[in-house]
Order: sequence, then structure tokens, then C-alpha cells
Amino acid sequence: MKEKIEEILAEIENFKAAKASDIEDARVKWLGKKGEITALFDEFRTIAPESKREFGQKLNLLKKAATDKIEQLKASGLDAIASKGAAFDLTKPGDALPLGSRHPVSIVREEIVEIFRKFGYDVAEGPEVEDDYHVFEALNFPPDHPAREMQDTFFVTDKDQSNPILLRTHTSSVQVRCMENMKLPIRVICPGRVFRNEAISARAHCIFHQVEGLYVDEGVTFADMKQAILLFAREMFGPDTQIRMRPSYFPFTEPSAEVDVSCNICHGKGCNICKGTGWLEILGCGMVDPNVLKASGIDPQKYSGFAFGMGIERIAMLKWQVKDLRNYFENDLRFLKEFETNI
Repeated sequence: MKEKIEEILAEIENFKAAKASDIEDARVKWLGKKGEITALFDEFRTIAPESKREFGQKLNLLKKAATDKIEQLKASGLDAIASKGAAFDLTKPGDALPLGSRHPVSIVREEIVEIFRKFGYDVAEGPEVEDDYHVFEALNFPPDHPAREMQDTFFVTDKDQSNPILLRTHTSSVQVRCMENMKLPIRVICPGRVFRNEAISARAHCIFHQVEGLYVDEGVTFADMKQAILLFAREMFGPDTQIRMRPSYFPFTEPSAEVDVSCNICHGKGCNICKGTGWLEILGCGMVDPNVLKASGIDPQKYSGFAFGMGIERIAMLKWQVKDLRNYFENDLRFLKEFETNI
């Protein structure tokens, strides 16, 4: 051990560093967890008791020599930098880093959620990979019902098997899970991503986002639904917004309606955005079909409810007059930069 101590001590005294990394390498070699001096301290435990005092002093002096050498080399490097002068003014503020932008779909989603939170709605989410029962059957879509053809589905497993797995085509599946598991009354909105096997164009995409709402309680009426949608429209598009409801069909609601809002560009006078009609379609809605309530274990004789659903991209297109739906999915920073003010 004595010879090893003297050998390392001579190496320390003669060591010179050309760059900062050499100093760090030397520190690790001598004083690191697996360093040479650390190994000698481990070996020190096996020395005879009568020799411990002598070798203990030598090891302490060796460790101090290595530590002093490292500190000396580090200090000399800093002195060299100071003598030459810094390459730039260290007192100047740094350059501001460019900030990213929130995606317009995220902005609208949060705005919709906050509006309905004010109305007392909770937020519920569910799996994007779902089973046929929650996406279709529990929503009054029998196996051979033609309404299934309204939604071209991405199947994960063979669609001919019992209760196949698929990518959800709407967030109504979350509403089913809420009716199955939550205590009444239920008042929720269900935002999320959905998938449909559609050709991609300026007005359609195979991936898009929805927000659907559900309210189930005793004595819920169509008038309650109309009032909720009117309040939402005025919060989203302005206090002067009007709505109109047109009869429609959905398997899970009866009666059903499509909802239009007065165009916030021309204020009902007619323009190219509303195609001269003065109205813009924003969502579908209706009273929850008794069969849907029954499938989830809710007594339709005692309870009633309404549901509605809207495409977030559709609302964002109306809000900012975006004419091509594909812009939301192309990650073009020039497009996203336009929404920096919404951070």
C-alpha cells in the first residue's frame, strides 16, 4: 500500500490539465466512488491495527493532495478566462425563447368545458378503444340497425364476433358508462377524440373531437334542453346569438333535433360563411330514448333526460372562420402561430 500511495502522490504532483474535461477525469480517477484513493480507503480496513495510524495519516494526506490539486486546476482555469475577458457581456439579459402556441382545438375544448362547468356540469372521460355494446347496442343501435351505417367504424377485432372491440365513433359511450356507474341526478359533459372511417377533405376527417352532454333527473323536459343550449350559444358566440331547432333523427334520442345558431359574421343577413342563410349548424340533441335509460338500469317512468353533442373542430371553424379542417392536423407552425394570443 505504501508504494501505491507514493505512486499516486507523484502522479498528482506531476499532473497537468489541457482542458476542463481533463480535470474532471482526474477527479473521477482519484476520488470517484471507484477511484484509486477510494479503493485504498477500502483496503485500509484490512491493515493490522498496529499499522493503521501510519497508513491512516498517509491516506489522509494523499486525499488532501488530490483535492487541493483539483481545486487549484479549476481555479487556474477560471483565472485564465478572467484575464482574457469574457467573450460576451455576462450582465446582458438572455435572448427570449420562442414560445409555442396552444392548439385551437384545445382552446375551444377548454372554453366549452368552462361554460358548462358554470352551468353545474361535471367532466367525464372514457376509453377511446371501446366495445360494441357501449358504442352502439346500449345506445339503441340493434345489430342490424341501418343507423350503424351512418358511422363508418374502425374495428379492432372481427366485427362479426360477439361484442367486437372498436375505436369509438362518438363520446356517447362515455355517457353510457356514466349512466351505468353514477348516482342520479347526472349532469356531465364528455369531451374526447373519436374516429370514423371517412375520406379526408376540407370538411371531414377520420379523427376529430367531440363534446357531448347529458342531463338525467326527474322531470327533465325539452324546454330545459333548449334553454341550456341557448345559454351555451350566447356564452360561446355572443349575447345576441339566437338558435333554431330542426327535427332530426338519432337512434338514442327521441325527439331529436339539429341546432343552428345565428351567423355571428353577418348577424343573420346572409354571407358566404353561412351560405346566405343567416344560420350555422353547431350540434345535434334530443331527449334520451327510454330504451337507452332502461339499458343502463334507469327507470324511464321516473327519470328523463336530454343529450347533445357537437364537434369541437366545427365550433373552432365557426369561431375563427377556418375553412379547411385539415389545418388542425397538419402541425403547420405558421397556422398554429395565429393562436398565440390565446395562450
